[in-house]
Amino acid sequence: MARILSILAVLSVVFLAVSPAEGGKSNSSACGAKEFAYAGLQSESTAHGVSTTIAPLALPTVADGHVGGWIGVGGAQAGPGGTTEWLQTGLASFAPDNSIHLYYEVATPGKGPQYHELEANVQPGEKHKLAVLEMQKRNSWWRVWVDNKPVTKPLHLAGSHGNFYPQALAENWNGGTGTCNTYSYRFSNVQLAHSNGGVWKTLKHRYLFQDAGYQVVQTSRVPSNFVATSLS
Repeated sequence: MARILSILAVLSVVFLAVSPAEGGKSNSSACGAKEFAYAGLQSESTAHGVSTTIAPLALPTVADGHVGGWIGVGGAQAGPGGTTEWLQTGLASFAPDNSIHLYYEVATPGKGPQYHELEANVQPGEKHKLAVLEMQKRNSWWRVWVDNKPVTKPLHLAGSHGNFYPQALAENWNGGTGTCNTYSYRFSNVQLAHSNGGVWKTLKHRYLFQDAGYQVVQTSRVPSNFVATSLS
């Protein structure tokens, strides 16, 4: 990866993995009323990894902030003592440029989120198989995989073994401007790792996130396939 930097230095905000576990459906019926809005799934049980094949169905429209579609583990208060800890990989687009970037991001206690760009110009319809997976025989050590190849060194997420609820989500962040950015991501064959290093099984029992202005269109329960998309 050629570019490694803190997304805080770029945007002066927390990036994609602010944990949606603090709430599912929005209390407001207006798209853009929430600074962060989500559409997607979270496992009801812990697991040792999550995988999917993701594809953007169209170029997003991002007037303010960013949009993204990603899989990951952890969250804003998921680390030891309620600290920030996560690992995710997916697609992201940033205002005012609507191009689509393939990335991964890691956050560990005491450090800001580190954004790593893997590909700068993903095209609509382009598919990538993604996985975030705890390593075999190495509890709490993780790697990101893209198209069946590891793209990270081993990453230590303290206290994570047996404690993370994987997510497959799309999100809109508008910086509090009320903007309802648009996106459409297809998630195919979402699976969970039931042991370190693999043993993949279809995600079946999940919590739905579907904030105002965005929706999850479930195309198949087994395998777990869905499209996360804006309504506009």
